[in-house]
Amino acid sequence: MSFVVTPRQFTQRAEFYHQLAQLTSAGIGVLPALEQLKLNPPTHSYREPIQRLLAELALGRTLTGSLQQLDAWLPEFDIALIDAGERSGRLDACFRLLADYYNDQARITKQLISQLLYPAALVHLAAIIFIIVLPFARSQFNLGRLPLFCIEAALVLAPLYLATAFIIYATQSRHGEKWRALIESIFRWIPILGKARHFLALARLAAALEALISAGVNIIQAWDLAASASGSPALRRAVAAMKPKIVAGQTPAEEVRECSAFPVLFANLYASGEVSGKLDETLRRLYAHYQEEGSHKLQMFAQWMPRLIYILVAILVAYEIIQAWNGLYGPQSELSHIINGK
Repeated sequence: MSFVVTPRQFTQRAEFYHQLAQLTSAGIGVLPALEQLKLNPPTHSYREPIQRLLAELALGRTLTGSLQQLDAWLPEFDIALIDAGERSGRLDACFRLLADYYNDQARITKQLISQLLYPAALVHLAAIIFIIVLPFARSQFNLGRLPLFCIEAALVLAPLYLATAFIIYATQSRHGEKWRALIESIFRWIPILGKARHFLALARLAAALEALISAGVNIIQAWDLAASASGSPALRRAVAAMKPKIVAGQTPAEEVRECSAFPVLFANLYASGEVSGKLDETLRRLYAHYQEEGSHKLQMFAQWMPRLIYILVAILVAYEIIQAWNGLYGPQSELSHIINGK
């Protein structure tokens, strides 16, 4: 089982959806498109799940039903969006949306990793100098104490490795609804990143909702499916809370306006589209706006987080340099005592 965690895997997933979008938009059916992809997959590891997918489709299942049999090969919100595309008859548009999403993820993740390399190297260099080299020199190069300094450096760096491992594990697509809700609630408090993730979820919801409504899907069912396609547990809970009131006669626009999960702009534009009868056009505008804003904020986060880490590391290095200087030349140092004749 493969889970998207690296830029390369994001790119491979984007290529998979891009090829499907090209083939299906050219009028080729899903089965022939998948047969073609099995012969020329984005990566060799895709050949086996595509073969299993074809076998499930041969049993008469829908594409969504077949994907659900593949042991979470695709993330849940991918399957929800594909379900929306299948119901609306616009699979090619949903494949294109997913391709753009994973291309953005690959680009931003690659940028974030490349910009984190220098601060990471600086952290390790500082640990080597201030925890191993200088104490080793002060011990008059006592080889017996060197392993202790190395262990101390490893203990200092261990939280950084654990935090990195946790972030990688937490953001994988294998986890269930409760875990994703927990991670979403944590990320919500991270400046820029929380807002970016929320905007991208709103973009996916708007895109799925537009496809479903344009295909004539019942508005209540359309909102349920679109909330699932958003990939946001918070939006799914909000839509679930709205559903009884909509069934009772309230309009979705009224409920969206009263729900804190939806920004004022989203609520106002949705209401205008509902009143004017141009909801499909309004939802396309909402998708474009929140996709652009979300991608922009993710890019900002990718640019500023490494800079913040660099500043923190620089402050730590400066502090250690001052401490080392005080230890060698400060008022309480051995050199000061010798100079003062004490």
